[in-house]
Amino acid sequence: MESQFSSALLEGAVTEISRLPGIGRKTALRLALHLLRRDEREAVALGQAIIDLRKGIRYCSVCHNISETGRCAICSSPSRDHGMVCVVENVRDVMSLEATGQFSGLYHVLGGLISPIDGIGPDMLEIGSLVERVSSGAVREVILALSATMEGDTTSFYISRRLNQFDGLVLTRLARGMSVGNEIEYTDELTLGRSLVERVPYEQA
Repeated sequence: MESQFSSALLEGAVTEISRLPGIGRKTALRLALHLLRRDEREAVALGQAIIDLRKGIRYCSVCHNISETGRCAICSSPSRDHGMVCVVENVRDVMSLEATGQFSGLYHVLGGLISPIDGIGPDMLEIGSLVERVSSGAVREVILALSATMEGDTTSFYISRRLNQFDGLVLTRLARGMSVGNEIEYTDELTLGRSLVERVPYEQA
C-alpha cells in the first residue's frame, strides 16, 4: 500500500506517535507537524526527556512504585507511617491518593487486577510480595484501595484470603464514596480523600 506521506521520515514519526494510547494517526500527524514547526531544540529536548525517562526510571524494590533509585522516596521517608500499607492497582492510583493529602503511610502497587477474562491471574501481580511484607510483622493495617469494579472486588477478596493468616492485622477498604464501577484514577480528590479517611473494615464490604 502506497504511503499517504511524501516523506518516509514523517511516516515513521506518525507511525510511532500513533502507538501511544488514545492517539490515532490523524492526531499523530498533527503532533508531528507541530514539532516540525517548533524550534529544533524543543523537539530534541522532548526526545531526550523520553529517552531519559525510559532509561532512568525503575520500580521500587519494596512497593513497586516508579522510582529513580532502588527504593522510592515514599518508602525511604522516615516521616511516613511504615505500619500502614495502602494497596493500589497501579502507579497512577498512587499519584491520585497522594494528591488528596490524606494518607501518610506506604503503598503497594499490584501492577494490575485479577481478570480471568483477560488472562490475568494472581501470580501475574505483586500479591506474593505483599504477603511477604506483611509477614515481616511490621505492618499493622492493610488498606485495599482498589477500584469499585468486578475486577477490583475479586482482587480484594483474593488478597483478604491470603492475609487472613496474620493475627492482629487490620484489613480495611475505602468507604464507598466512589460509585460502583468507578476507577481510582478518575475519582475526584475530595471524594477519594473522604473515602480514604472514612475507610471501613473489609468484612463490611
